[in-house]
Amino acid sequence: MKIKSVQAQEILDSRGNPTIECVTTLEDGSQGWAAVPSGASTGTYEAVELRDGDKKRYGGLGVLKAASNVNNILSKAIIGKNAEDQKGLDRSLIEADGTENKSKLGANAILSVSMSAAQAEAVSEKKPLYQYLTRYNPDFDGVFTMPVPEMNVMNGGKHGNWSTDIQEYMLFPTGAPSLTEAVRMNVEVYMQIKKILKSKRYSLAVGDEGGFAPNFASNEEPFQIMDEAVNTAGYIRGKHICFGIDAAATEFFKDGKYVLSKEGKAVTSDELSNFLLSLSSKYPIISMEDIFSEDDWGAYKKFMQMTEGKIQVVGDDLYVTNVTRLRKGIGEKSTNSILIKLNQIGTVTETIDAVLLARKNNMTAIVSHRSGETEDTFIADLVVALGSGQIKTGAPTRGERTTKYNRLMRIEKELGSQTVYANLTHGK
Repeated sequence: MKIKSVQAQEILDSRGNPTIECVTTLEDGSQGWAAVPSGASTGTYEAVELRDGDKKRYGGLGVLKAASNVNNILSKAIIGKNAEDQKGLDRSLIEADGTENKSKLGANAILSVSMSAAQAEAVSEKKPLYQYLTRYNPDFDGVFTMPVPEMNVMNGGKHGNWSTDIQEYMLFPTGAPSLTEAVRMNVEVYMQIKKILKSKRYSLAVGDEGGFAPNFASNEEPFQIMDEAVNTAGYIRGKHICFGIDAAATEFFKDGKYVLSKEGKAVTSDELSNFLLSLSSKYPIISMEDIFSEDDWGAYKKFMQMTEGKIQVVGDDLYVTNVTRLRKGIGEKSTNSILIKLNQIGTVTETIDAVLLARKNNMTAIVSHRSGETEDTFIADLVVALGSGQIKTGAPTRGERTTKYNRLMRIEKELGSQTVYANLTHGK
């Protein structure tokens, strides 16, 4: 079905900052809606998020230029083209921008069109988005893999006003029989964490992604609380629920050292490795993301050799969902996993290409939200369609997070026996 119109406007994300939404309408009247998220701890190599810079509006964070670029430039590039040709559409959007990092028209503008066009075509074909997107998964065999929901239950770094140096502490319900049960297990532990924090007279304020963010005494203390919460909720750590972190180390990398303010010291990459390994010896930590800065390739390679594949080492800022950087990581054996964020690269096609390249090279791929989110549930459908087996989309509170979990649970119920719960290291 051909595209009839494309219309974008400025809306708000979960932090109250402006972002962009887009509605694509096809000739049969089918419409697709999409809203673009925004990160706080962003990688240097991410595609450019276009902001207005007008300090008189939203402190310069407005996106009227991006919306105008959709309405006046990108729309002309794709109106009249077939919406089912996602690769062709995305290519046209990229060519209309003409820069390597989408800095002319904005990755946020381009992504809003790319996502909404996919949504519109799914509506036109009368298919759920996850079903429509399976055409881009060459390994799809008719069984849908439901992802492990990796809930961020405590926030630090930029997401939690530096309550810890480590940005995210996550629960991995690896022992759950289904996605729905995995969500329940995580929520029950999250509620126990709340009770424990309350008993300690800690603040119950939450960070950008819904995780608790009191002023912890150390970077280890959240693990101690998670341990207690898992036990109190009636689960066995390491069997039913494991832990993971997103260190976002680029944010505390200063003058060649990693500054661990909670430990009161600046350390080398080797010393940071030893610190993280000491934590993994005490707690069932099975996944570590962004544990070094975005250009510290050597440290990643060395850590991979030290851990011998026993820990999922995830590159986020290292790769920024970019296949060129991912190829470098594959060649250097820097990590065994990649974080996938649509807005880091700017189109649906390029995002899928990164997932498939990772899979081809025996790496896991984790589909992820951003700290500044919207009520859009595109990533929930995407992770099911691609069968990548893991999703990060925040705590089980705040509507922009729970809407993704609710969407996943609805998909699982809708599909019934057509689903399997992901084996953490072997998504389809």
